[in-house]
Amino acid sequence: MKVLYTSPILEHPPAGGPQLRIENSIIALNKVCELHVLSGVQKEKIGGASAETFFQSNSSCFEYLPSSTLKLSNNRYIRKIQSVLRKLMIQWTIKNDANFIINYAEKNNIDILWIGYGNISYPLIKEIKRKSPKHKIVCDTDSVWSRFVLRELPFISDPVRRRKIEKLGKLKEQEEKEWVNLCDVTTAVSEVDAIYYRSLTSNMKKIHLFSNVINLNSYKKKPSPPLGFKTPSIYLAGTFGHYNSPMDEAARWVINKILPIVRNTIPDVNLYIVGRESDKFYGQLKDSRIYATGKVDTVLPYLYNTEVALVPLKFESGTRFKILEAGACKIPIVSTTLGAEGIPVIDGKHVLIGDNEIDFANAIIKLLKDRKLAKKLAQNCNQIINDQYSIETLSIEAEKILSYLKES
Repeated sequence: MKVLYTSPILEHPPAGGPQLRIENSIIALNKVCELHVLSGVQKEKIGGASAETFFQSNSSCFEYLPSSTLKLSNNRYIRKIQSVLRKLMIQWTIKNDANFIINYAEKNNIDILWIGYGNISYPLIKEIKRKSPKHKIVCDTDSVWSRFVLRELPFISDPVRRRKIEKLGKLKEQEEKEWVNLCDVTTAVSEVDAIYYRSLTSNMKKIHLFSNVINLNSYKKKPSPPLGFKTPSIYLAGTFGHYNSPMDEAARWVINKILPIVRNTIPDVNLYIVGRESDKFYGQLKDSRIYATGKVDTVLPYLYNTEVALVPLKFESGTRFKILEAGACKIPIVSTTLGAEGIPVIDGKHVLIGDNEIDFANAIIKLLKDRKLAKKLAQNCNQIINDQYSIETLSIEAEKILSYLKES
């Protein structure tokens, strides 16, 4: 079977969970079909020639969509004009990309159009279906986007922002209902998300699991710690894109509420905040034991050499690569209930759960002081990751989806 895969997010090496999902999806699909990848991201932004070579080696064909050639001008006056015309440019880009995808699919006898990050690709999906209803489309989601948006409401006091969030959340709920019924398959990263998507359609067979997984081979060798790495340490990784984002709220909760409690018992503990723009948000803190690295080529030197990995999320959706990666590295984890959503880990057996600052901090202290317990939890979590969250298990899920589409 021939599959055309496209995504508005693509980068190698992957700098975060979204990029990691796309990369592993491509690897898994390439094992079970003839895969054609069309990048919606320009060559420089996917990682240059080395990234291009990587994606070429994991597909039958790798090309770029017309939208990947669009760039904002360096001239500030032209950029201003482009900004004013942004809405028209987006509409033109969607139509151009849809035409390119349809023509490519017909020319190469493509059976399935697999649209990565369907949560933000719905306008493209809708345009393709409008122009070519015969093509079967998989809307591949990384989360329930309306939940991602609306779960922030309990943490917002500003009435203007609340109205904005409520409006955006309702819009995403409407889009989700539309695409679930428009597309031939909608994927979910966990059974939690799948239950929601099934509630939106009378044809529940259209909803399939396509999980977040990791390439276990990438986690087999323990790297040396970064130069100057200090212990004991706790580790928080993510993408810190903007103030009040889920990761920003999580980091500030740890810094302001949790870390002081931990330091009452373990005063020399170090906190490493790793990921894109972490240095921008936390690099100026006047605390000699908080380190914000910014974007790194790989998180593994930090993750593999820390004592405890943190997943202190209060609002999000989907499943967390933070748990998958820490589990693969056999690093014990402290998470909120929501942080562990969709992954079958049990409090006290695979991870420790804390939903308020006292419980979360005490869980960190417990793992730092009781290394026998820490090792046991880490090994148990590692077993789940090895059994259920590998590229091989994702390929099996992909095969099931393609078989369903072939028969439907």
